[in-house]
Amino acid sequence: MSERLVIIGGDAAGMSAASQARRLKGPRELEIVAFERGNFTSFSACGIPYWVAGDVDERDALIARTPQEHQQRDIDLRMRTEVLEIDPRERRVRARDLASGAEEWTSYDKLVIATGARPLRPDLPGIDAPGVHGVQTLDDGQALLDTLGDTEGRRAVVVGAGYIGVEMAEALLRRGYEVTVVNRSAEPMATLDPDMGRLVHEAMTGMGITMVNDAEVTAVRTGDDGRARAVATEDDEFPADVVVLGMGVRPETELARAAGLPLGDHGGLLTDLSMRVRGPVADGAIWAGGDCVEVLDLVWGRERHIALGTHANKHGQVIGANVGGGYATFPGVVGTAVSKVCDLEIARTGLREKDARSAGLQYEAVTIESTSRAGYFPGAASMAVKMLAERRTGRLLGTQIVGREGAGKRVDVAAVALTARMTVEQMTALDLGYAPPFSPVWDPVLVAARKAVAAVRAGSAA
Repeated sequence: MSERLVIIGGDAAGMSAASQARRLKGPRELEIVAFERGNFTSFSACGIPYWVAGDVDERDALIARTPQEHQQRDIDLRMRTEVLEIDPRERRVRARDLASGAEEWTSYDKLVIATGARPLRPDLPGIDAPGVHGVQTLDDGQALLDTLGDTEGRRAVVVGAGYIGVEMAEALLRRGYEVTVVNRSAEPMATLDPDMGRLVHEAMTGMGITMVNDAEVTAVRTGDDGRARAVATEDDEFPADVVVLGMGVRPETELARAAGLPLGDHGGLLTDLSMRVRGPVADGAIWAGGDCVEVLDLVWGRERHIALGTHANKHGQVIGANVGGGYATFPGVVGTAVSKVCDLEIARTGLREKDARSAGLQYEAVTIESTSRAGYFPGAASMAVKMLAERRTGRLLGTQIVGREGAGKRVDVAAVALTARMTVEQMTALDLGYAPPFSPVWDPVLVAARKAVAAVRAGSAA
Protein backbone atom coordinates (compact mmCIF):
# COMPACT_ATOMS: atom_id res chain seq x y z
CA MET A 1 0.00 0.00 0.00
CA SER A 2 1.51 3.35 -1.04
CA GLU A 3 2.07 6.34 1.25
CA ARG A 4 1.38 9.96 0.42
CA LEU A 5 3.99 12.63 0.92
CA VAL A 6 2.67 16.21 0.87
CA ILE A 7 5.08 19.12 0.41
CA ILE A 8 4.28 22.77 1.06
CA GLY A 9 6.61 24.94 -1.01
CA GLY A 10 8.09 24.34 -4.45
CA ASP A 11 11.53 25.90 -4.25
CA ALA A 12 14.92 24.61 -3.06
CA ALA A 13 14.11 22.61 0.08
CA GLY A 14 10.69 21.37 -0.99
CA MET A 15 11.56 20.17 -4.47
CA SER A 16 14.96 18.81 -3.43
CA ALA A 17 13.08 16.70 -0.90
CA ALA A 18 10.58 15.60 -3.53
CA SER A 19 13.28 14.68 -6.04
CA GLN A 20 15.38 12.76 -3.52
CA ALA A 21 12.35 10.87 -2.21
CA ARG A 22 11.36 9.98 -5.76
CA ARG A 23 14.84 8.59 -6.44
CA LEU A 24 14.39 6.23 -3.50
CA LYS A 25 10.77 5.25 -4.04
CA GLY A 26 8.70 4.92 -7.18
CA PRO A 27 5.14 6.25 -7.61
CA ARG A 28 3.58 2.92 -6.59
CA GLU A 29 5.30 3.10 -3.21
CA LEU A 30 5.15 6.83 -2.60
CA GLU A 31 2.69 9.36 -3.98
CA ILE A 32 4.13 12.89 -3.87
CA VAL A 33 1.86 15.94 -3.89
CA ALA A 34 3.50 19.38 -3.78
CA PHE A 35 1.83 22.79 -3.46
CA GLU A 36 3.43 26.00 -4.72
CA ARG A 37 1.59 29.31 -4.55
CA GLY A 38 3.89 31.09 -7.01
CA ASN A 39 4.60 30.80 -10.72
CA PHE A 40 8.02 29.13 -10.57
CA THR A 41 9.80 26.23 -8.91
CA SER A 42 13.42 25.44 -8.11
CA PHE A 43 14.77 28.89 -8.93
CA SER A 44 17.76 30.84 -7.67
CA ALA A 45 16.60 33.88 -5.73
CA CYS A 46 20.29 34.58 -5.04
CA GLY A 47 20.77 35.17 -8.76
CA ILE A 48 18.15 37.92 -9.09
CA PRO A 49 20.57 40.84 -8.45
CA TYR A 50 22.87 39.50 -11.18
CA TRP A 51 19.94 39.18 -13.57
CA VAL A 52 18.97 42.77 -12.83
CA ALA A 53 22.60 43.86 -13.29
CA GLY A 54 22.80 42.14 -16.67
CA ASP A 55 25.28 39.39 -15.77
CA VAL A 56 22.51 36.85 -16.37
CA ASP A 57 20.84 37.39 -19.72
CA GLU A 58 17.40 35.97 -19.05
CA ARG A 59 15.10 34.92 -16.24
CA ASP A 60 14.91 31.26 -17.21
CA ALA A 61 18.65 30.84 -16.65
CA LEU A 62 17.85 31.07 -12.93
CA ILE A 63 15.42 28.13 -13.04
CA ALA A 64 17.02 24.80 -12.19
CA ARG A 65 13.92 22.70 -12.91
CA THR A 66 10.52 23.74 -14.28
CA PRO A 67 7.15 22.57 -12.96
CA GLN A 68 6.78 20.41 -16.06
CA GLU A 69 10.10 18.67 -15.37
CA HIS A 70 9.01 17.86 -11.83
CA GLN A 71 5.66 16.60 -13.04
CA GLN A 72 7.37 14.36 -15.57
CA ARG A 73 9.03 12.63 -12.62
CA ASP A 74 5.66 11.58 -11.18
CA ILE A 75 5.46 14.47 -8.73
CA ASP A 76 1.93 15.86 -8.52
CA LEU A 77 3.00 19.50 -8.42
CA ARG A 78 0.10 21.94 -8.10
CA MET A 79 1.13 25.45 -9.08
CA ARG A 80 -0.61 28.65 -8.00
CA THR A 81 -2.08 26.73 -5.07
CA GLU A 82 -1.74 28.10 -1.56
CA VAL A 83 -1.94 25.97 1.58
CA LEU A 84 -4.16 27.73 4.10
CA GLU A 85 -4.16 25.31 7.02
CA ILE A 86 -2.31 22.33 8.45
CA ASP A 87 -4.32 19.87 10.56
CA PRO A 88 -1.74 17.62 12.28
CA ARG A 89 -4.37 15.68 14.24
CA GLU A 90 -6.11 14.48 11.07
CA ARG A 91 -2.91 14.58 9.01
CA ARG A 92 -4.27 16.78 6.25
CA VAL A 93 -3.79 20.22 4.69
CA ARG A 94 -6.31 22.66 3.23
CA ALA A 95 -5.30 24.36 -0.01
CA ARG A 96 -6.84 26.93 -2.34
CA ASP A 97 -6.43 27.09 -6.10
CA LEU A 98 -5.59 30.77 -6.61
CA ALA A 99 -7.10 30.84 -10.10
CA SER A 100 -10.50 29.29 -9.33
CA GLY A 101 -10.72 29.93 -5.59
CA ALA A 102 -11.67 26.30 -4.99
CA GLU A 103 -10.52 24.80 -1.70
CA GLU A 104 -9.76 21.17 -0.92
CA TRP A 105 -8.39 19.05 1.91
CA THR A 106 -5.54 16.66 1.08
CA SER A 107 -4.50 13.95 3.51
CA TYR A 108 -0.88 12.96 4.13
CA ASP A 109 1.13 10.20 5.71
CA LYS A 110 4.21 12.43 5.75
CA LEU A 111 4.37 16.20 5.45
CA VAL A 112 7.24 18.51 4.50
CA ILE A 113 7.01 22.21 5.34
CA ALA A 114 9.26 24.29 3.07
CA THR A 115 7.49 27.64 3.16
CA GLY A 116 10.68 29.72 3.04
CA ALA A 117 11.00 33.22 4.41
CA ARG A 118 9.18 36.47 3.83
CA PRO A 119 10.98 39.76 3.21
CA LEU A 120 10.65 42.44 5.83
CA ARG A 121 8.28 45.13 4.62
CA PRO A 122 7.55 47.59 7.42
CA ASP A 123 4.16 49.19 7.68
CA LEU A 124 5.16 52.67 6.51
CA PRO A 125 3.34 55.31 4.47
CA GLY A 126 3.92 54.71 0.76
CA ILE A 127 5.66 51.35 1.19
CA ASP A 128 3.28 49.71 -1.29
CA ALA A 129 3.41 52.49 -3.87
CA PRO A 130 4.30 51.77 -7.49
CA GLY A 131 8.05 51.98 -7.90
CA VAL A 132 8.79 50.24 -4.57
CA HIS A 133 10.17 46.74 -5.11
CA GLY A 134 11.24 43.70 -3.15
CA VAL A 135 13.45 41.07 -4.79
CA GLN A 136 12.30 37.76 -3.31
CA THR A 137 10.91 35.98 -6.36
CA LEU A 138 11.41 35.91 -10.13
CA ASP A 139 8.16 37.85 -10.48
CA ASP A 140 9.69 40.51 -8.22
CA GLY A 141 12.78 40.64 -10.40
CA GLN A 142 10.72 41.01 -13.57
CA ALA A 143 8.60 43.75 -12.01
CA LEU A 144 11.74 45.67 -11.06
CA LEU A 145 13.19 45.30 -14.55
CA ASP A 146 9.91 46.54 -16.01
CA THR A 147 10.04 49.61 -13.77
CA LEU A 148 13.66 50.29 -14.71
CA GLY A 149 12.68 50.11 -18.37
CA ASP A 150 9.73 52.49 -17.95
CA THR A 151 11.31 55.06 -15.63
CA GLU A 152 12.90 58.17 -17.09
CA GLY A 153 14.62 59.28 -13.90
CA ARG A 154 17.95 57.76 -12.85
CA ARG A 155 17.82 57.97 -9.05
CA ALA A 156 17.53 54.82 -6.96
CA VAL A 157 17.31 54.34 -3.21
CA VAL A 158 18.06 50.95 -1.67
CA VAL A 159 16.70 50.46 1.83
CA GLY A 160 18.94 48.10 3.78
CA ALA A 161 22.62 47.23 3.46
CA GLY A 162 22.74 43.48 3.96
CA TYR A 163 23.57 40.98 1.24
CA ILE A 164 20.61 41.84 -0.98
CA GLY A 165 21.00 45.57 -0.35
CA VAL A 166 24.64 45.79 -1.42
CA GLU A 167 24.11 43.44 -4.38
CA MET A 168 21.15 45.49 -5.60
CA ALA A 169 23.14 48.69 -5.12
CA GLU A 170 25.72 47.31 -7.53
CA ALA A 171 23.05 46.16 -10.00
CA LEU A 172 21.46 49.61 -10.10
CA LEU A 173 24.80 51.40 -10.29
CA ARG A 174 25.75 49.30 -13.31
CA ARG A 175 22.45 50.22 -14.93
CA GLY A 176 23.45 53.87 -14.79
CA TYR A 177 21.50 54.93 -11.68
CA GLU A 178 22.60 57.32 -8.97
CA VAL A 179 22.37 55.01 -5.98
CA THR A 180 21.75 55.90 -2.34
CA VAL A 181 21.73 53.16 0.30
CA VAL A 182 19.82 53.96 3.49
CA ASN A 183 20.89 51.72 6.35
CA ARG A 184 19.66 51.63 9.93
CA SER A 185 22.95 50.20 11.28
CA ALA A 186 26.18 52.06 11.94
CA GLU A 187 27.86 50.38 8.96
CA PRO A 188 26.75 48.23 6.02
CA MET A 189 26.77 44.44 6.30
CA ALA A 190 25.66 43.96 9.89
CA THR A 191 26.78 40.33 9.60
CA LEU A 192 30.31 41.74 9.91
CA ASP A 193 31.87 43.53 12.85
CA PRO A 194 31.62 47.34 12.49
CA ASP A 195 35.35 47.76 11.76
CA MET A 196 35.06 45.38 8.79
CA GLY A 197 31.75 46.94 7.76
CA ARG A 198 33.58 50.27 7.66
CA LEU A 199 35.83 48.88 4.93
CA VAL A 200 32.75 47.99 2.90
CA HIS A 201 31.33 51.49 3.50
CA GLU A 202 34.52 53.16 2.29
CA ALA A 203 34.71 50.95 -0.80
CA MET A 204 31.08 51.56 -1.74
CA THR A 205 31.53 55.30 -1.35
CA GLY A 206 34.58 55.07 -3.60
CA MET A 207 32.42 53.38 -6.25
CA GLY A 208 30.06 56.35 -6.29
CA ILE A 209 27.34 54.91 -4.04
CA THR A 210 26.00 57.32 -1.41
CA MET A 211 25.88 55.59 1.98
CA VAL A 212 23.49 56.86 4.66
CA ASN A 213 24.03 54.95 7.91
CA ASP A 214 22.28 55.13 11.28
CA ALA A 215 19.10 56.19 9.47
CA GLU A 216 15.60 54.85 10.07
CA VAL A 217 13.22 55.08 7.11
CA THR A 218 9.92 56.69 8.13
CA ALA A 219 8.04 56.87 4.82
CA VAL A 220 8.15 56.58 1.07
CA ARG A 221 7.01 59.89 -0.41
CA THR A 222 4.79 59.71 -3.47
CA GLY A 223 4.05 62.16 -6.26
CA ASP A 224 0.71 63.29 -7.69
CA ASP A 225 0.64 60.12 -9.79
CA GLY A 226 0.95 57.95 -6.67
CA ARG A 227 4.41 56.67 -7.59
CA ALA A 228 7.39 56.65 -5.25
CA ARG A 229 9.36 59.87 -5.47
CA ALA A 230 11.53 59.90 -2.34
CA VAL A 231 12.53 57.97 0.78
CA ALA A 232 12.20 59.88 4.04
CA THR A 233 14.10 59.35 7.28
CA GLU A 234 13.73 61.19 10.57
CA ASP A 235 16.33 63.75 9.47
CA ASP A 236 16.35 63.86 5.69
CA GLU A 237 14.70 62.94 2.41
CA PHE A 238 16.32 61.24 -0.60
CA PRO A 239 14.83 61.60 -4.09
CA ALA A 240 14.03 58.30 -5.79
CA ASP A 241 12.63 57.19 -9.12
CA VAL A 242 12.81 53.59 -7.93
CA VAL A 243 13.05 52.12 -4.42
CA VAL A 244 14.39 48.65 -3.67
CA LEU A 245 13.85 46.98 -0.30
CA GLY A 246 16.65 44.84 1.06
CA MET A 247 15.86 44.76 4.76
CA GLY A 248 16.24 41.06 5.42
CA VAL A 249 13.76 38.23 5.91
CA ARG A 250 11.89 36.35 8.60
CA PRO A 251 10.80 32.69 8.57
CA GLU A 252 7.42 32.15 6.90
CA THR A 253 5.88 30.06 9.67
CA GLU A 254 2.35 31.35 10.24
CA LEU A 255 0.90 28.03 9.05
CA ALA A 256 3.14 26.14 11.45
CA ARG A 257 2.35 28.50 14.31
CA ALA A 258 -1.40 28.11 13.77
CA ALA A 259 -0.97 24.33 13.76
CA GLY A 260 0.78 24.42 17.14
CA LEU A 261 4.19 23.34 15.86
CA PRO A 262 7.27 24.42 17.86
CA LEU A 263 9.06 27.62 16.87
CA GLY A 264 12.39 28.97 18.08
CA ASP A 265 13.41 32.38 19.34
CA HIS A 266 13.77 33.69 15.78
CA GLY A 267 10.38 32.38 14.63
CA GLY A 268 11.69 29.38 12.69
CA LEU A 269 10.53 25.80 13.02
CA LEU A 270 12.56 23.56 15.32
CA THR A 271 13.70 20.19 14.03
CA ASP A 272 15.97 17.35 15.06
CA LEU A 273 19.08 16.32 13.13
CA SER A 274 16.98 14.42 10.58
CA MET A 275 14.99 17.65 9.93
CA ARG A 276 11.91 16.10 11.55
CA VAL A 277 9.82 18.70 13.39
CA ARG A 278 10.06 18.30 17.15
CA GLY A 279 7.24 17.83 19.63
CA PRO A 280 4.10 15.78 20.10
CA VAL A 281 1.93 17.83 17.75
CA ALA A 282 4.04 16.80 14.75
CA ASP A 283 3.64 13.18 15.84
CA GLY A 284 6.75 12.13 13.94
CA ALA A 285 5.08 12.73 10.58
CA ILE A 286 6.28 16.28 9.74
CA TRP A 287 9.63 17.46 8.43
CA ALA A 288 10.75 21.02 7.66
CA GLY A 289 13.64 22.63 5.83
CA GLY A 290 14.91 25.75 4.11
CA ASP A 291 14.44 29.33 5.21
CA CYS A 292 11.50 28.49 7.49
CA VAL A 293 13.63 26.57 10.02
CA GLU A 294 16.24 27.36 12.63
CA VAL A 295 19.44 25.34 12.58
CA LEU A 296 22.16 24.59 15.10
CA ASP A 297 25.12 26.93 15.03
CA LEU A 298 28.06 24.58 15.61
CA VAL A 299 30.25 27.36 17.01
CA TRP A 300 27.70 29.07 19.24
CA GLY A 301 25.85 25.92 20.28
CA ARG A 302 22.38 27.41 19.82
CA GLU A 303 19.72 27.60 17.11
CA ARG A 304 19.85 30.45 14.62
CA HIS A 305 17.90 31.49 11.54
CA ILE A 306 20.22 31.69 8.53
CA ALA A 307 18.43 31.97 5.19
CA LEU A 308 20.69 30.58 2.48
CA GLY A 309 20.01 28.47 -0.59
CA THR A 310 22.97 26.22 0.21
CA HIS A 311 21.33 25.15 3.46
CA ALA A 312 17.90 24.76 1.86
CA ASN A 313 19.17 22.36 -0.78
CA LYS A 314 21.00 20.29 1.83
CA HIS A 315 17.91 20.22 4.04
CA GLY A 316 15.88 18.96 1.10
CA GLN A 317 18.34 16.18 0.39
CA VAL A 318 18.27 15.07 4.03
CA ILE A 319 14.48 15.21 4.25
CA GLY A 320 14.05 13.35 0.97
CA ALA A 321 16.35 10.59 2.12
CA ASN A 322 14.46 10.19 5.39
CA VAL A 323 10.92 10.30 4.03
CA GLY A 324 12.02 8.01 1.20
CA GLY A 325 13.08 5.26 3.57
CA GLY A 326 16.79 6.07 3.89
CA TYR A 327 18.66 7.92 6.60
CA ALA A 328 20.53 11.22 6.65
CA THR A 329 21.21 14.06 9.07
CA PHE A 330 21.98 17.78 8.94
CA PRO A 331 24.38 18.46 11.83
CA GLY A 332 24.34 22.25 11.67
CA VAL A 333 26.15 25.27 10.21
CA VAL A 334 28.97 27.65 11.02
CA GLY A 335 27.34 30.66 9.37
CA THR A 336 29.39 30.99 6.20
CA ALA A 337 28.35 33.58 3.62
CA VAL A 338 30.00 35.44 0.77
CA SER A 339 28.89 38.38 -1.35
CA LYS A 340 30.24 41.15 -3.57
CA VAL A 341 29.60 44.72 -4.56
CA CYS A 342 31.33 45.60 -7.83
CA ASP A 343 34.89 44.27 -7.40
CA LEU A 344 34.76 44.16 -3.59
CA GLU A 345 34.36 40.68 -2.09
CA ILE A 346 32.84 40.25 1.38
CA ALA A 347 32.90 37.00 3.36
CA ARG A 348 32.32 35.79 6.87
CA THR A 349 32.00 32.59 8.88
CA GLY A 350 31.53 31.82 12.57
CA LEU A 351 30.98 34.42 15.27
CA ARG A 352 31.30 38.20 15.27
CA GLU A 353 32.62 39.93 18.37
CA LYS A 354 29.13 40.67 19.66
CA ASP A 355 28.15 37.03 19.10
CA ALA A 356 31.13 35.85 21.13
CA ARG A 357 30.21 38.25 23.92
CA SER A 358 26.59 37.08 23.85
CA ALA A 359 27.80 33.48 24.09
CA GLY A 360 29.85 34.39 27.17
CA LEU A 361 33.13 33.58 25.43
CA GLN A 362 36.44 35.25 26.17
CA TYR A 363 38.30 35.85 22.94
CA GLU A 364 41.12 37.58 21.12
CA ALA A 365 40.49 39.45 17.85
CA VAL A 366 43.17 40.25 15.30
CA THR A 367 43.14 41.87 11.84
CA ILE A 368 45.79 41.62 9.15
CA GLU A 369 46.24 43.07 5.67
CA SER A 370 47.63 40.94 2.86
CA THR A 371 47.28 40.29 -0.86
CA SER A 372 45.52 37.69 -2.97
CA ARG A 373 48.73 36.76 -4.84
CA ALA A 374 52.45 37.14 -4.29
CA GLY A 375 53.07 40.88 -3.97
CA TYR A 376 55.31 40.95 -7.04
CA PHE A 377 52.83 39.08 -9.26
CA PRO A 378 50.61 41.17 -11.57
CA GLY A 379 47.07 41.63 -10.32
CA ALA A 380 47.83 41.13 -6.63
CA ALA A 381 44.86 42.64 -4.78
CA SER A 382 44.65 43.74 -1.16
CA MET A 383 42.44 42.18 1.48
CA ALA A 384 41.77 42.46 5.20
CA VAL A 385 41.26 39.33 7.28
CA LYS A 386 39.85 39.47 10.79
CA MET A 387 39.99 36.41 13.03
CA LEU A 388 38.55 35.62 16.46
CA ALA A 389 40.01 32.92 18.69
CA GLU A 390 38.95 31.71 22.11
CA ARG A 391 41.26 32.92 24.84
CA ARG A 392 43.37 30.19 26.46
CA THR A 393 42.18 27.31 24.22
CA GLY A 394 42.91 29.10 20.94
CA ARG A 395 39.85 27.57 19.27
CA LEU A 396 38.89 29.45 16.11
CA LEU A 397 35.62 31.32 16.62
CA GLY A 398 35.16 33.31 13.44
CA THR A 399 36.71 34.89 10.38
CA GLN A 400 35.75 37.89 8.24
CA ILE A 401 37.35 38.88 4.94
CA VAL A 402 36.95 42.05 2.88
CA GLY A 403 39.03 42.50 -0.24
CA ARG A 404 39.32 42.44 -4.00
CA GLU A 405 39.48 39.55 -6.44
CA GLY A 406 40.53 36.29 -4.79
CA ALA A 407 39.54 37.32 -1.26
CA GLY A 408 36.02 35.99 -0.70
CA LYS A 409 36.35 32.26 -1.21
CA ARG A 410 39.29 32.08 1.17
CA VAL A 411 36.65 32.04 3.89
CA ASP A 412 36.06 28.38 3.04
CA VAL A 413 39.35 27.46 4.72
CA ALA A 414 38.10 29.02 7.94
CA ALA A 415 34.68 27.36 7.55
CA VAL A 416 36.31 23.93 7.41
CA ALA A 417 38.51 24.78 10.41
CA LEU A 418 35.45 25.89 12.39
CA THR A 419 33.56 22.71 11.55
CA ALA A 420 36.55 20.64 12.67
CA ARG A 421 36.86 22.74 15.86
CA MET A 422 40.48 23.51 15.05
CA THR A 423 42.65 25.90 17.03
CA VAL A 424 44.36 28.78 15.31
CA GLU A 425 47.68 27.11 16.06
CA GLN A 426 46.56 23.98 14.23
CA MET A 427 45.48 26.17 11.32
CA THR A 428 49.01 27.55 10.90
CA ALA A 429 50.16 24.05 9.85
CA LEU A 430 47.50 23.61 7.14
CA ASP A 431 49.01 22.50 3.85
CA LEU A 432 47.33 25.00 1.54
CA GLY A 433 48.12 25.35 -2.14
CA TYR A 434 50.73 27.90 -3.09
CA ALA A 435 51.98 29.44 -6.31
CA PRO A 436 52.60 33.16 -6.92
CA PRO A 437 49.50 33.60 -9.16
CA PHE A 438 47.26 32.30 -6.37
CA SER A 439 48.72 33.28 -3.02
CA PRO A 440 51.65 34.71 -1.12
CA VAL A 441 53.92 32.09 0.47
CA TRP A 442 51.86 32.54 3.61
CA ASP A 443 48.19 32.60 2.67
CA PRO A 444 46.31 35.56 4.23
CA VAL A 445 44.15 33.22 6.31
CA LEU A 446 47.28 31.62 7.77
CA VAL A 447 48.86 35.01 8.41
CA ALA A 448 45.76 35.90 10.44
CA ALA A 449 45.96 32.56 12.26
CA ARG A 450 49.61 33.21 13.18
CA LYS A 451 48.72 36.62 14.57
CA ALA A 452 45.82 35.06 16.49
CA VAL A 453 48.18 32.48 18.00
CA ALA A 454 50.40 35.29 19.29
CA ALA A 455 47.38 37.14 20.70
CA VAL A 456 46.12 34.00 22.47
CA ARG A 457 49.54 33.36 24.01
CA ALA A 458 49.84 36.96 25.16
CA GLY A 459 46.32 36.92 26.56
CA SER A 460 46.92 33.67 28.44
CA ALA A 461 50.14 34.99 29.93
CA ALA A 462 48.51 38.20 31.14
